[in-house]
Amino acid sequence: MTDRLSGVLSFVQAAEAGSFALAAQRMGLSRSAIGKSIARLEERLGTRLFQRTTRRQSLTDDGQAFYERCVRALAELEAAEAELDSGRRAPTGRLRVSASVMFGRHCAAPLLWELARQHPGLEVELSFTDRVVDLIEDGYDLAVRVAPLADQAGLTARRLGVQEMVVCAAPAYLARHGRPTSLEELEGHEAIAYGRNGISKPWRFPDGQGGEKLVSVPSRLRFDDGETIADAAVQGVGLAWLPCWLVAERVRGGQLVIVLEQERRYGNEIYAVWPQNKHLPSKVRAAIDVLVARIPERLSSDR
Repeated sequence: MTDRLSGVLSFVQAAEAGSFALAAQRMGLSRSAIGKSIARLEERLGTRLFQRTTRRQSLTDDGQAFYERCVRALAELEAAEAELDSGRRAPTGRLRVSASVMFGRHCAAPLLWELARQHPGLEVELSFTDRVVDLIEDGYDLAVRVAPLADQAGLTARRLGVQEMVVCAAPAYLARHGRPTSLEELEGHEAIAYGRNGISKPWRFPDGQGGEKLVSVPSRLRFDDGETIADAAVQGVGLAWLPCWLVAERVRGGQLVIVLEQERRYGNEIYAVWPQNKHLPSKVRAAIDVLVARIPERLSSDR
């Protein structure tokens, strides 16, 4: 029975991934292990499930019919397991989480590591990417997203807080160039901008009327990494527009000073997002609970 179920899982993953290699990556197995498992399944069923060429693979008619039945059966098994699991106190199993690179490293990862330490039966796999992943297709249990939510069909979301942005600079820079007191004065300063391919993103500020005001500050330095921008700001290179949580430690240490405190702060809302499920697994519930409770404290520039 174990071999039969293993073959079915490998088959479904290969059908949904479109390749044995990607299915192997998602399941943490080798490509040859996936191939052998599906070959044994085809031998047992007495039919070919995949039509393979050197360029692509696709389901045969028998493979498509078998796939549809397998998906329904696995969904029933998953629902039964989730229903039992939702009543457990201690989260167990593998939790796959996707998070943006900077926010994930600084804010989400420490909380999830702590959760794993508290629950020995829990495995945490955290993937950093600024790409919006397809949770269902890519097999993630949960994602932490710093952006307006797009189409959420098949997903559930929980708001974690707001990532506010601040303008900051080193005391040495302000001593040389003066401290800006309005958005209009920013144009007379040097900025360290976030950008790539020669294009800098403008700084955004609420206009007080429900919209936003875009400000382009002259810059000769552009980086596509916030940590590098913060390090350059500490060296007195120019003004920087960065998330509060990223500059908090440097502000407390006196390396950076927040300017334009009187201006309203622009912010992106942060969400925990997960596939809709009638019975939320305890591992996902535990992760959401810790993120909801602890993320807000990490978003402040005063923590």
